[in-house]
Amino acid sequence: MGNCEVSILLTDDDQIQALNRQYRSINRPTDVLAFSQREGELGDAEGGLLGDIVVSVPTARRQASASARDVASEVTWLLAHGLLHLLGWDHDTPSRDRRMRLKTERLFAAAGLREQRAGRPHKARRPSGVKPSKPSSSRAGRGRRQ
Repeated sequence: MGNCEVSILLTDDDQIQALNRQYRSINRPTDVLAFSQREGELGDAEGGLLGDIVVSVPTARRQASASARDVASEVTWLLAHGLLHLLGWDHDTPSRDRRMRLKTERLFAAAGLREQRAGRPHKARRPSGVKPSKPSSSRAGRGRRQ
């Protein structure tokens, strides 16, 4: 996907909680949110703007610590997962979840990283706050930056 733009915001729990509350009606912090510019009424007019990925660094830090990973690896994992949502990937069924986890692992590896968890390769898991980026009924309450 040449000539596409993605905005990345590394933030704190308070700000991501406010976004989660505003756009998903969930009043708690989360690890990552993705806001696609390729969906909704103006989705075909986005030009090269793919969307926004928001990562809570404190949440990433806690998750990394709990899983014996470094923070940079956790943030990279969350960015890869958020990027897949911007590209239309979803994990709303077990089979789609497995495919998305494998794709996230491939992106993570393409970044030159091989995550280790207590001496073993990373077992993929779904970040807690990302919702699908393409239109579907499972996207109720999903926000879009205007």
